[in-house]
Amino acid sequence: MSLDTSLDTRTARRLRDGMAQGVLSFPLTSFAEDGSLDPDGFRAYVADRLATAPGALFPACGTGEFFSLDEDEYRQVVSIAVEESGGRVPVVAGTGYGWAQAVRFARIAEEAGADALLVLPHYLIAAPQDGLVAQLEHIAARTRLPLIAYQRGQVAFTVASLKRIAAIPNVIGLKDGHSDLDRLQRLTLAAPEDFLFFNGALTAEIQARAYAAVGVPAYSSAVHAFAPEIADAFFTALQDGDHGTVDKLLRDFYVPLVELRDRVPGYAVSLVKAAARLRGRPVGPVRAPLTDPSAADLAELRTLLAAGLDLVGATL
Repeated sequence: MSLDTSLDTRTARRLRDGMAQGVLSFPLTSFAEDGSLDPDGFRAYVADRLATAPGALFPACGTGEFFSLDEDEYRQVVSIAVEESGGRVPVVAGTGYGWAQAVRFARIAEEAGADALLVLPHYLIAAPQDGLVAQLEHIAARTRLPLIAYQRGQVAFTVASLKRIAAIPNVIGLKDGHSDLDRLQRLTLAAPEDFLFFNGALTAEIQARAYAAVGVPAYSSAVHAFAPEIADAFFTALQDGDHGTVDKLLRDFYVPLVELRDRVPGYAVSLVKAAARLRGRPVGPVRAPLTDPSAADLAELRTLLAAGLDLVGATL
């Protein structure tokens, strides 16, 4: 396959520009009460996210329950995101599992008009560095779309491996979910100057200042999925060096949210989805193996969300 490196350059430039202007949005996937995909709900939800001018849109990734979508549902989700975006922001679709299955999703995303792919950590097993690099090489050789690698869980690149994946023509960046800032600093120093990095830690705002200190100011925001008013206020305060506002939002909203999130495995997605439902967004329930929050946790979430919105002059 002949790769269009000019596409990689254009996409990387658009992503870099977007990262400087707003948070990266990872939309939830809308399901009906019976668990089926709700395309109309998803379309309305994505339009609502886009109205807040995120830096880029990442449909069908972890927050979007990629792991729960079949190929037809994935096609619908990515297609709707591309249609609603209309070229206003880059659309980066998730892909993953082993490379053979990842390529199937990559081809669907390419046909749907996505601008790039986020390669989610592979399924289940640990792998040596040569295998992690080969996974990306196999996917990159079979799609024209630029790729962003995602290190989290069992995927953690060494400096030597980072140099190898950065040399793959259509690999343009790395999302970091490990929050090992010593390792991350070494990776950023070893990478080409135009290689993209962004903070993909859970509730990334908690560590946003620390990531920025090692040269990675861009981040994904789960809070943007349900409270863009809070996410945007935090982003603006961070950009402006308004540490008083940053500290207040962290202390009174983000830290309590993380404490609630950490109570139950999977709350990193299901709590976000519950918060979106509390605001009347048509996202529906999560799919198994995730579970929706308990009544007690939902009540606590409602109180916390209302307080967070009040901090930025918004209402539930």
